[in-house]
Amino acid sequence: MGLEFTGSALRCSAVGTVVRQLSAKYQVVVWWSAPVEVRGAFARLARTGQLTQSDSVSAQNVLRVLRMNWREVQPSEQLRVEAESFVDRFQSKAADAQQLAAAHVWSLGKPAGHVFLSGDKLLLESARQLGFQVIAT
Repeated sequence: MGLEFTGSALRCSAVGTVVRQLSAKYQVVVWWSAPVEVRGAFARLARTGQLTQSDSVSAQNVLRVLRMNWREVQPSEQLRVEAESFVDRFQSKAADAQQLAAAHVWSLGKPAGHVFLSGDKLLLESARQLGFQVIAT
C-alpha cells in the first residue's frame, strides 16, 4: 500500500513526526514538485517568524530523510491531461490538481486501498471522491 502526501503535510514539526510514522508503514510517493512546495512553505514560515531557525533546520532534516526513501511521480502527458480535468471537476488550484493527478496516475487509476495524506481539506475531499483513503494532517 502506498502513501501519497502533499507539501502541506510537512509544514510543521508535529506533522513531521506523523509523516515519519506513516512513512515507516507505507511507501511514500510524492508529486515531482512537492519538494519545491515544501521548501517554499518553510521559507514563507521563516520569513513571517512562524518558524524559528532551529525549527527550520529540523524541518529541512525531516525533508532530507524522507526524500532518501520516497518515490517521485514524474510529469507526463497523462498526468497533465488528468490535472486539467481535475481543475474543472474539483474546482482545484493548478498545483492541487497536479498533486491529485500524480496520485491518481501512480495508483493506475485505482485509488482504492491507497492513502492520500494532506493538510488541505479541499484537496483531501477531492482525493476521497476519487476513492483514496484520506488522512488529514
